Amino acid sequence: MKVIVVGGTGMIGGNAAIYLSEQGHEVTLMSRNKPTAPTLAVFPFIQGNYIEDDCDDGRLNGFDYLVFAAAVDVRYMPQDGSVTLEEFYTKANTIAVPRFFSAAKKAGIKRCAYVGSFYPQVVPERIDICPYVRSRHLSDEAIRAMSSEDFNVCSLNAPFVLGHLPGLDIPHLGGLVQYAKGAIDGAPIFAPRGGTNHISSQSVSEAILGGLERGESGKAYLIGDINYSWTEYLGLWFAAVGNPTELEVRDDDHPMLPNVIMFAGPGATVSYEPDPAETKLLGYGRNRIPALIKEVAKAYGG
Repeated sequence: MKVIVVGGTGMIGGNAAIYLSEQGHEVTLMSRNKPTAPTLAVFPFIQGNYIEDDCDDGRLNGFDYLVFAAAVDVRYMPQDGSVTLEEFYTKANTIAVPRFFSAAKKAGIKRCAYVGSFYPQVVPERIDICPYVRSRHLSDEAIRAMSSEDFNVCSLNAPFVLGHLPGLDIPHLGGLVQYAKGAIDGAPIFAPRGGTNHISSQSVSEAILGGLERGESGKAYLIGDINYSWTEYLGLWFAAVGNPTELEVRDDDHPMLPNVIMFAGPGATVSYEPDPAETKLLGYGRNRIPALIKEVAKAYGG
């Protein structure tokens, strides 16, 4: 099948593109900028900014499947004070994502896998509190409402996703390695209170393929792997770089896991087990995080 991966130059979309290609699909990447990683530069590329562009201009014609891995979070928020969080997320997620899926439906794409967020399903009380969670909820609801006999859309609502690609620099991962080594001057060593579920990019890629091939149209699937407290999670990084450390738990803002990315609220624990039947249907593996942390630590000089 011909597959277009929106956000295909990033970590989640890039891993999905490679995996889908390995499974025999003909993959094209779509993003604002051309890929920088050599492993992604081999794919055909279509320039597109779904937030600013209508994309209802023929760019999506000729594709059978769509993977959408491009909805924004706080990392893309302008820091000049020009917009509020509410305005930013409304434009980028609540409005732009459904508009893009409407263009995809008009272009004749038959099946879509949308990489969404776990927050609306796991902590629905945050929908009316957190602009990010609200925007992900509203965009997810809107695109699944477009489902029809000829337009199969399912959501794969993921927790914190860990992964890397050779040649793709992910500053957060390099920062985690340096933090675990104790190499960031002035950075206090501790763990935040609470914890969350984590999943590997490989597992997400497998779930994407399962969603495209077997997903129920209009269904929101909660995917996930391992629940860790932040103490346990950071402890794996410290051990991976050869610096095992007993971490004190504090309520302070953490240098690597700041409150601004804790969309369930600072100190919250967001733990759950994905439905076994859904995990089997989507066909993704689990229990990969410890080995992946060691792999990433090595790749970033750990």
